[in-house]
Amino acid sequence: MTATQKNQNRQQVYTLLVQVGRSDNDGLPKNSSGAALVCYSSGVDEAEAVRETVAILKQADLAPLDVTGYGTLQERQSQGQEVDPEELTLMQRALDENSVIVAQMTPLFSEKGG
Repeated sequence: MTATQKNQNRQQVYTLLVQVGRSDNDGLPKNSSGAALVCYSSGVDEAEAVRETVAILKQADLAPLDVTGYGTLQERQSQGQEVDPEELTLMQRALDENSVIVAQMTPLFSEKGG
């Protein structure tokens, strides 16, 4: 087994929720205060997956503020979470491509109190 094959065997996909703030050229709606992104990211551990996700989002002119990890597919299933086939497909793609997949982006709007 080559070093590359060994490394790929250790890769897992982590589900991450990333909150981003505003930055120039982020592509978010003009009046939004940021966004919440559901990402699937491959890594040998969750820390690596988070680092890769933050780096990719910064390259895309987004401003990551906070990352919450929800674990691997196996961890989520052991907690009783149901994972739909579309999620499984995106997770497999992240693993196959050793990449970060943004599965969902929801703009956030702050309520102005008065």
